[in-house]
Amino acid sequence: MQITTSSNSVNITGNIKSITDYQEIKKAINTIVDEHKTVNITIQDSLSITSSIIGYFNKLVLKDAIKINMQVGSEQLLELLEDLSLTSTFNVRKVH
Repeated sequence: MQITTSSNSVNITGNIKSITDYQEIKKAINTIVDEHKTVNITIQDSLSITSSIIGYFNKLVLKDAIKINMQVGSEQLLELLEDLSLTSTFNVRKVH
């Protein structure tokens, strides 16, 4: 997994699958939310995301009042987020 950041955007490539991935994503996003109230997250090709990441994103939105705009490249991940009723919470869109 690779993470690149710019301004209030995080771009994640590769599969998200480990606790180390969660820690790296959390660290990158925490740096952004210190200055911005909106985070744009692009998950290019991961087929899923871990429950710890879902919990962290939920905390950002519901407790910290951070707006997340998420773009996903994988149809499977999009369907997972739809099944969990998280598409509106995370403002999920398909990458075109």
